[in-house]
Amino acid sequence: MRLMMLFIAVFLTAAGPADARGAENCTVCHRVTLAGKHGKLPCLSCHGKEVRPSPNPASFVDNAAGCTGCHRGYGGMAGHVMATLSGERGFVQRTYGRHDPAFFTNNCGECHVRSCLDCHGSDGHRIVRPDLNACLSCHKGYFTGAEYSGRAPREEHERYQRGVEIEGEPYLKMLPDVHFEKGLTCAACHDMASFLAGRKSAKKCTGCHQPSRKVLEHRIAAHLDKMECYACHSAWAPQEYGTFYLRFTDSTVQNLYRLRDNNGEYVKSVYLKKQDAPPLGVNGRGMVSPVRPEFIAYYSHLCNDRPEGVENRLLAAEWRAFFPHTVRRGAPMCDGCHDNRRRFLLEKPEERIYRLREDGMSLDSFWDRTGQRVVNGSFLDAGRYQEMAARKPAYTKGYVEKWKSLVNRVDSSSSR
Repeated sequence: MRLMMLFIAVFLTAAGPADARGAENCTVCHRVTLAGKHGKLPCLSCHGKEVRPSPNPASFVDNAAGCTGCHRGYGGMAGHVMATLSGERGFVQRTYGRHDPAFFTNNCGECHVRSCLDCHGSDGHRIVRPDLNACLSCHKGYFTGAEYSGRAPREEHERYQRGVEIEGEPYLKMLPDVHFEKGLTCAACHDMASFLAGRKSAKKCTGCHQPSRKVLEHRIAAHLDKMECYACHSAWAPQEYGTFYLRFTDSTVQNLYRLRDNNGEYVKSVYLKKQDAPPLGVNGRGMVSPVRPEFIAYYSHLCNDRPEGVENRLLAAEWRAFFPHTVRRGAPMCDGCHDNRRRFLLEKPEERIYRLREDGMSLDSFWDRTGQRVVNGSFLDAGRYQEMAARKPAYTKGYVEKWKSLVNRVDSSSSR
């Protein structure tokens, strides 16, 4: 009898917690149903060893070991900027963080990617491919992406908090990107491999489109050689001029600010929001590109209803070259760039509408580059703009041809 019991003990030790056929015992206690492409996988293919299974195999805390065991090479996403938010952290560190070390923790990081499931569905037992909504759950508001579907962020004052609301935020309805209208999702141009390689996109415009020489603008060599396609083909872009964070400590005046999310230590307000063709600068590739403020940042700390230190303190006036996802057919008229100083932050003092210094904002103008910089490129050289703005015979000829093409288009489209 003793020998029989010893044999059973040795057999069970060799077999481990699984039954005699080597199957898993997970579902004896865990009543879960797998679906999708992972539906037929055993539990331990993701959760690891049964003696000590990983409760969250998709988490970046352990480099998403449950996913990268099969999906080789994707462990690098844990160190990608979408997970680390290194750009945002760096900006806060040199601006608001100098006055409040807890600023990033308390005001940022909502869209910090912490797990593969942040994009591939919240239920790890029903893994799905990311769709457009999965991307726009983070790429919303002022951050590139929301405009692709025709969303522009509204002003912070409560009187503007109305209309279409998505992901808890109301939006202005704007003209969407033509690719969105055609049904293309983010994955049509962006993929994980390109992100891991340090590229923002897996495709360039010319991967699908070849410039037609029948189009006037495409026959001008400087346009194709020195400009990004989206410098002309972006119909509009959200722009935020003067981003204020007001900090309140033991203060009652906070109640006077009728702004959304006015229930914490900070209240955010913006001096001006625009939804038109963005200014132009030069990106890191040396190409003319749209640029916008990210951010012209101001800070005030009101303690016991009195300002502590300098009120409306300018912490940064930083711009960034970017790709507005608002591509449309057609382009602006010639003088939309060639005779538009404001679009290149060369606004003349007599042309100013907003008097910022009179409002205590320590800048002459948002559209005067003095005291401002492009962090991933530069502003267009003033001499280069002067050369571009000169009305030479070639410019006049092209301008007339452009107008003729517009007039003929209207004529040909009229009913007869």
